Amino acid sequence: MSYLVALAFAAILGSLAIALVFMMRGGKNGTEKSKRMARALALRVGFSVLLFICILVAWKMGIIQPTGIPQGK
Repeated sequence: MSYLVALAFAAILGSLAIALVFMMRGGKNGTEKSKRMARALALRVGFSVLLFICILVAWKMGIIQPTGIPQGK
């Protein structure tokens, strides 16, 4: 499970870096640059949502256990 989380986090950071490259370099015209950057940022959001859902499913199935501040009281 930790490999999946690490891979998803790397994909999120990679997508953010690609969006930065598209923003800095761009294309021949502004609309092409905007479309490529928006697509890369949309992928980042998608990877973030997928990571969140995977963590919730793993918690519900008992694969991972929460730690930290005790609930209640």
